[in-house]
Amino acid sequence: MSDAKTKIQSILAGPKLASFATVTEDGRPWVRYVVAMADDAMNLRFATYLESRKVAHVKHNPSVHVTLNGSLESEQPYLQIEGTARVTTDQAERNACWNEMLSKYFDGPEDPKYAIIVVEPRRIEYWSFDSMEPLVWEKE
Repeated sequence: MSDAKTKIQSILAGPKLASFATVTEDGRPWVRYVVAMADDAMNLRFATYLESRKVAHVKHNPSVHVTLNGSLESEQPYLQIEGTARVTTDQAERNACWNEMLSKYFDGPEDPKYAIIVVEPRRIEYWSFDSMEPLVWEKE
């Protein structure tokens, strides 16, 4: 495994607060916070309302960007992730992403309003305060 991928996966471990950027229907950027979880292939998943603005944006233009981790105070490294998003209501996906925090917003993993956004990365940049150049991972 490459050094870049190892470092990236260490940041992706566990739930992360992330900035998720989409493009609106009229071509403007829109960013919001999400809580993302990554799998072994570095795909990100997070819960959303099926009728949300972000779902409409992803359906219109699936090119997205995610920024996560980092801290100026402690100089933690951070990731810039460029990828393609899709919306799913697949029950296995919804069950896998379900946690009790979501019960504030949904009536359970079968709630018809509950959906998952999956981001498949094309390029991930690992930025640290030790270098002016990122470590880069790109999908083959």
